[in-house]
Amino acid sequence: MGMTLHSTTIVVRDQDEALRFFVELLGWEKDEDAMMGPVMRFLTVKPVGAETAIVLGQPEVYDRQPPGPDAGEGSSGISILTDDIDATYADLSAKGVTFTGPPQTMPWGDRATWFSDPSNNSFFIVEESQS
Repeated sequence: MGMTLHSTTIVVRDQDEALRFFVELLGWEKDEDAMMGPVMRFLTVKPVGAETAIVLGQPEVYDRQPPGPDAGEGSSGISILTDDIDATYADLSAKGVTFTGPPQTMPWGDRATWFSDPSNNSFFIVEESQS
């Protein structure tokens, strides 16, 4: 029996604002966008070519609020791979994406940093090892 991971959820303040961030700034694609009843909008985004998506969840549906302004590094628990961390950092910084700082070498040897979305969810972005 084969399985794949379909999606993971982050709670956002505003789904349309989050959609613009992921599609226009990060260059991802909208995957699914469907009303699932009178209130719930099931909206997902994913990197182009990826199989797994992120659900941009509504606070009222998931009965919790998005992270506040003091959210810590890696608070979403979501890691994103890139093949060139320096180019990705420069490109996304120029588009207005907020990072904790420039990429640094982590204790295990990979280069990485964190960025935040408009709802203050933090994401860990790391350069894919070439080994």
